[in-house]
Amino acid sequence: MIPPGLGYSLFSRLGDFAHDNATTSRNNVYDNLRHVLGPQADELRIVALGREVFRNQARNYFDLFRVARLPDGEILRIVTIHGLEHLDQALSRGKGLVAVSAHLGNVDLVANSFPLQNYPITVVAEHLKPEKLYRYVAGLRSSKGIGIIPADSFLRPIFRSLRSNIIVGIAADRNLTQTGTVVDFFGAPALLPDGHVQLALRTGASIALFFSLRRPDNTFEVFVEPPLELQNTGNAQDDVRAGMAQIVAGLERYIGQHPEQWVIFQSVWRLAG
Repeated sequence: MIPPGLGYSLFSRLGDFAHDNATTSRNNVYDNLRHVLGPQADELRIVALGREVFRNQARNYFDLFRVARLPDGEILRIVTIHGLEHLDQALSRGKGLVAVSAHLGNVDLVANSFPLQNYPITVVAEHLKPEKLYRYVAGLRSSKGIGIIPADSFLRPIFRSLRSNIIVGIAADRNLTQTGTVVDFFGAPALLPDGHVQLALRTGASIALFFSLRRPDNTFEVFVEPPLELQNTGNAQDDVRAGMAQIVAGLERYIGQHPEQWVIFQSVWRLAG
């Protein structure tokens, strides 16, 4: 019910409050930014970007709380999708599409623009605790027609979605299970999830990178990359590693250009230790 101008201002201040008081999350964000920016990064810049990470996440929460009340036309107005031809190319094979993304921009709001343009999408999301909170957040996220699959559920709903030629969105930058592949990520080893690559190799589904960005006027752009060409030699480990190299290159390109919008509050690199 809050007007957007007031809402974004208020939630940005809440982001400042969280930055100043959430010590563990703040230190994790700083650690991630040091890896992204490199050893030459000025500490003052890290602090400034870290504060903006918290502000952007707070703005994302404001958008999440209001998405159910936004008219469909308003969502289509504020979200611009680039690369729909790549999306059509991937889905033309009839085997579904694994859409690999990151916690960049605002995934919750922009995902809801796809079904409004007749592109059904199901998103694999963290199963929040307690269950009442998960149901509430999932209800907000799915208010415009996207499907939600909890990350700790069985794979059957994902396979069913791909067989129905539906887009399945999976984040590639946060490891919820502490399993995956150790890759060179911004010059240091990181344990990143690899289920998206395994899924595409196993099912024959297309796989492509999707990234969203918030613009200064709080509109959004989504960039759909051309489908990746995965190698399938029969050596599963080598094929997954080759696929992960392509995924990581995309992550580095977008996160490196917009680190202040990378809203992840766990230390990505410490998991590789």
